[in-house]
Amino acid sequence: MRGKTRVSSLLTPHSSLTMFGIEFSELLLIGIVALVVIGPERLPRVARTAGHLFGRIQRYVANIKADINREIQAEELKKLQEEIRSSVSSLEESITKELHQGDQALHEVQAQIHEIIEIPRKQAEDIVNPAPPEHEPPVAEAPPPQPQLELGLDTPPEDAATVPRKHS
Repeated sequence: MRGKTRVSSLLTPHSSLTMFGIEFSELLLIGIVALVVIGPERLPRVARTAGHLFGRIQRYVANIKADINREIQAEELKKLQEEIRSSVSSLEESITKELHQGDQALHEVQAQIHEIIEIPRKQAEDIVNPAPPEHEPPVAEAPPPQPQLELGLDTPPEDAATVPRKHS
């Protein structure tokens, strides 16, 4: 009983089996017309040829579908690659920005450390070793010694013999 319901369901005009939008009942009608027109002797050869052509058409359509799918996948991969590149570029910009901010913060901390350590150190050195004032008042120099001719102390003792003496 079950087999009969299956066959009867296949032969109904609203069957779910379709090929290229042609239902089973329409295919059956085409087969009967081909048998009448072509004849029983040539029908097997024509059916075989039609089957080969149909197989070639199916392979051709399958190849076209595969090519289309490869192109779609290639486009998707290109889009994905572009998205990844933009993400990497964005990440690189973000990292560069953060590094620049970190560098600025480091320089600020370095300046603060300099203020905390170096300036008091210089002040302590100035207290311990005061620098001479920039404009020192001139120191009064002693006048050069005046020659003492009367006593003859200007000349060394060797020259004393040659100096004439006054007789009084």
